[in-house]
Amino acid sequence: MSLSPTTIETVKATIPVLKEHGVAITSRMYDVLFDKYPETKDLFSSAPEEQPKILAAAVAAYAMNIDNLDALGDAVNKMAGTHVQTQVKPEHYPMVGDALLIAMQDVLGDAATPAILDAWKEAYFFLGDVLIAKEKELYAQQ
Repeated sequence: MSLSPTTIETVKATIPVLKEHGVAITSRMYDVLFDKYPETKDLFSSAPEEQPKILAAAVAAYAMNIDNLDALGDAVNKMAGTHVQTQVKPEHYPMVGDALLIAMQDVLGDAATPAILDAWKEAYFFLGDVLIAKEKELYAQQ
């Protein structure tokens, strides 16, 4: 499976917005996530205080390399390793995705058009599938 050309183009077009508002989006995402899905809070109990900043940088890097995912191989491996350590499971991805899209809408308001939200939904779940597959390998090795 691959991302649609429209999604790639739309996500790449959001890079300046992510650079400007990324930390606000990810900070809001964690607020939404923990409020709407309190069972996820324990997954982040060992996360560093600067986690929203780290995630914002990762989201921006994904957007910048969405048409060249091989460039993100090391980052994907590191994320997958962290997810296995903290017991992230496939069922958590829809919760985080929902919180991310709500946060984008909250922070960006009308600028978060349906086309942008749809593109990010496709992009998020595409990357989620990549991470879930890698995590499945890592869990099997344990």
